[in-house]
Amino acid sequence: MPRTADHDLRRAQMAQAVRRLVAHDGLDAATVAAVAREVGCSVGLVQHYFPSKDALLLFAYERMQADQLDRVARLIAEGEAGRQPIRAILLRCLPELWPLDEDRRGEYRVDRAFHARALDNPTVAEAAGRAAAVVRGELARAVTNGKECGEVEADTDAELAAAELAALVAGLADDLYREPDRPVGGLPLRGAATAILTARLAHYFPGTCRHYR
Repeated sequence: MPRTADHDLRRAQMAQAVRRLVAHDGLDAATVAAVAREVGCSVGLVQHYFPSKDALLLFAYERMQADQLDRVARLIAEGEAGRQPIRAILLRCLPELWPLDEDRRGEYRVDRAFHARALDNPTVAEAAGRAAAVVRGELARAVTNGKECGEVEADTDAELAAAELAALVAGLADDLYREPDRPVGGLPLRGAATAILTARLAHYFPGTCRHYR
């Protein structure tokens, strides 16, 4: 079917409907019929755009991941335009992946629902793996750039640092979803998570950027 603005809009609306349904009631709630009701169209129209429920769910999942990465990319661009050091940019960007408001809590629920599905669905597992690889790749690139500008020590292993930071962000996201206000070290977990991330970024990015001197 030829791609048109209406085609893309319809698919986007259906993806948003899937996200709302999954975020509120779980993955099983995102049936083709339920998506049609959410969008206000017929079941046949949903099937016109997506040949199967799995295709619809996968598109919605990948679209959500892309939206998250787009938000992070905008924050990176803003930080670079403001001549901020890499450490400061990462400290602003990485919490974007945390469930700190209603929308991001919904994204977290969707992400975890699909991660559970990935255990038995190789196609979803591949999509989840690609998204995780993008995050690790961007973190490794940030570390490598930090070496070039003087923020990161020359012998730092970029891939190892990226793996640790990605795991830290993901683990804190789990805790923040469950108990965002749990006291940790005299702080609510929200504040403690920021302090933990700040400390690890300072470990990997201890220097000053030569470009901004």
